[in-house]
Order: sequence, then C-alpha cells, then structure tokens
Amino acid sequence: MENEHISVLLEEAIMGLNIKEDGIYVDCTLGGGGHASLILSKIPKGHLYAFDQDAFAIAKASNRLAKIANNFTVINDNFCNLKSELANYGINSVDGILFDLGVSSFQLDMPERGFSYRFDGPLDMRMNPSNELTAYHIVNFYSEEKLKEIIFNYGEEKYAPLIAKKICQVRKDKPLSTTLELVDVIKKALPSSALRKEAHPAKKTFQAIRIEVNNELDVLKQSLKDALDMLNPHGRLVVISFHSLEDRIVKHLFKEKTSLNLPKGLPFIPDGYKVDFMLINKKIITPNDKEISKNLRSHSAKMRIIEKKD
Repeated sequence: MENEHISVLLEEAIMGLNIKEDGIYVDCTLGGGGHASLILSKIPKGHLYAFDQDAFAIAKASNRLAKIANNFTVINDNFCNLKSELANYGINSVDGILFDLGVSSFQLDMPERGFSYRFDGPLDMRMNPSNELTAYHIVNFYSEEKLKEIIFNYGEEKYAPLIAKKICQVRKDKPLSTTLELVDVIKKALPSSALRKEAHPAKKTFQAIRIEVNNELDVLKQSLKDALDMLNPHGRLVVISFHSLEDRIVKHLFKEKTSLNLPKGLPFIPDGYKVDFMLINKKIITPNDKEISKNLRSHSAKMRIIEKKD
C-alpha cells in the first residue's frame, strides 16, 4: 500500500507564515512532515514544535525531520493541549503556527485505520489509537436520532434520515464491523439519483463519523483561540481546511478578531476599542490546477492567514 503523504498548499503555507530564521514555529498537525520539513529548513537559529496524536506519523515524520536538522521537538498529543504542552518547554509565545486539518494520506491509505470508504478495514477512525470511542461504537450503539443528527450536521448529508434508519435496521441482525459493510448499507439507503453522482456516496457519512470520533470541531474552535493568544507581534496563524464546517469556524473567528465590535451609531471610535489582528488574505487561497492534478485530495483545500499586530 502506498503511504506517501503529499502536503497540500506547501509553498503557499510556508510563505504565509513569513518565517524568520531565528523564530519559534509550531506545526499542530505534523502528519507526514511535509510542511514541518520545509519550516525546519528555514529556521537554522530557531526551533520547531510539532504535534501529532499518531505514533506511526510521529515515527515516520521524525525520521524525515532528523535528516534536515535537530532543532525540533515532536509532541505526542492532540493540539487541543497546545498551550499546556508548550508551557512544559518554557514556551508561552511563538512566531507562527500552522494547522493542516483533515486526515493524512497515509492514514487514509491504511485499511486497518478504518478512515477510508475505499478499502475494507475495521470501523475505527481514531486519530489517536488510544482513545476509547471508535466508529464501531457510534455505528452500532448510537440511537437512530443521534446518528441522523451527526450525519446531517457533521456530514451535511441531506439523506441522513435514510442512512441512519438503514444502519439501525441492518445492525439488528448483526453488528456492522467493517468500513465496506458500512459503505454497502449507505448505498442501499440512498436513492438511485444520489448513487449516480460523481462523489462517493459514503464520503459525507464517513466524514461525519470521523468528526464525532475525534471531536474535531470543538477541539478546533478552542485550539485556534489558544493559537491566536500565543502569537508574538507580527506572528502568523495559517489554517488549511478541507470541508465547509472547518472553514466556517476559521472564517468566523478570523472575522471576529479583525473587526471592531462597536455599538451601532457611534460617530467616533472610543478609547479601548482596537483590533489586534489583521487578515493577510481576504480571499481564500486554494490549490491551482497543477497541484490538484497531482493530488486529487487537495481539491477542497482552503487556506486562511491572520497576523497579530504590534
């Protein structure tokens, strides 16, 4: 199985960080180490801290980074613990932070991880294999109403009621144990018109279950706020998202942080009202056609950048 991870918007993300050679940078989503490697190569006098929950990713990426330099530290934890983990190293402020959200290619391509609707594997989907909640538990033990809610809200799947109902019907006879069993149930639940669409019929449901397994959206909201708090003046936060739910969170937070929330009708700006951040790109940055042709998984990527003012 091919487990190579291709970093999305690699050059654009590194340019967006506006790297200083003596700066302190954080890659909150180490993955295959593509972004981290390029950051590390540009900070000979600085230091890179990288987060990942996955032991496989850490081992693979650490070897890659060690071939470039040794001024890096890999932290085996969820980026929701960004502040506390960095504080353990005496780091309370940094010059740049990167979030490359979503699932690494090598995770998707490892059937035993259960992320993919294209390969048969156990219903797992845990980014941190030591966590208790799995896709198996969600699919087999969540109520029909709860399943419908998750698939609709996290997958933006309009056929969520049909899919949830079919899952509950099928699991009465035998628990669903594998990814392709779940795919089969989803296909049977959908109308023929939905099956004829270009996108895989199970894509939205798998996304929804993965988000629930890993509590991705709540973790992201808090982690982004912590990241902004930790930026030095002129420090930047770069976020690459892969679906509308993530991008909406980033967009709204960045708008909140770069807008004056003044009472309506004021003829002047009172003392104490100021904006601490500015947007670097008012229009989202997306992969060009060349990148998409080389890496189809990059097609939905959206990048936003924000900078802390003096």
